Amino acid sequence: MQTISDIHRLHQCLKQWRQDGDSIAFVPTMGNLHDGHLLLVKEAKQRADRVVVSIFVNPMQFGAGEDLDNYPRTLEQDQQSLVDLGADLLFTPTPQLLYPQGLENQTYVEVPGISMLYCGESRPGHFRGVATVVCKLFNLVQPDVAIFGNKDYQQLAIIRAMVRDLNMPVDVLGIDTVRNPDGLALSSRNGYLNASERLLAPKLKQTLDWIAEQLQQGADARALEQQAGGRLNDHGFSTDYVHICHADTLEKADAADRQLVVLAAAKLGNTRLIDNLRVDLTA
Repeated sequence: MQTISDIHRLHQCLKQWRQDGDSIAFVPTMGNLHDGHLLLVKEAKQRADRVVVSIFVNPMQFGAGEDLDNYPRTLEQDQQSLVDLGADLLFTPTPQLLYPQGLENQTYVEVPGISMLYCGESRPGHFRGVATVVCKLFNLVQPDVAIFGNKDYQQLAIIRAMVRDLNMPVDVLGIDTVRNPDGLALSSRNGYLNASERLLAPKLKQTLDWIAEQLQQGADARALEQQAGGRLNDHGFSTDYVHICHADTLEKADAADRQLVVLAAAKLGNTRLIDNLRVDLTA
């Protein structure tokens, strides 16, 4: 596996692969790779001849007071994991490479509407940073397919909208969330939880499961959102939001909607956890 942090070298390698007729799958990450990330790489290997992974802790998507400086960086360990899986190239750009004029003077990409909801409301500017860096990475790598996890459900919907609206020739594939045996979704931020918080963390997924059961029984979505937030707070969380939405548009679900997604974000101590659960009411 090659590790490249230079755009010219990246383009040389990609050009040769394309001349050879190879297809390219891309997995963008912020590093500190866990089994969820590695599953994306395994899927990428099934989808294309060559697999490119990027590791870039993107300063544009971190707000004031968030954990940019403390975000876990484990490059050597990540490299070995990717070598073991047979990835072909690891791209490790720096902020100076991707934002040479500085963040203040950087052209940015913003998906209207959906970016302002939920996590977008709680973290102003976050999804503008996500859309901008993913757009830049897509332009640099020009993959045939890009693989993302479904845990960041709203983020994935935003990336799909960007690709559609900007006519990017990239297939965007979402892979099911990987979970610990107790139900907690794998996340780099789980490492911030102390021992007592880690024991409480699975209550988030348990609450989503409870919502799904109640929806199947015909419960009112808006009342469930309020009740679920209260349940999480009673368990020791500080609930940011619980929303029951149309699975495709992410608009608040109404009584006629049958394909739903429950989106939730809550803090345990200083750690912000997000999760989601698809709910099919057609049966």
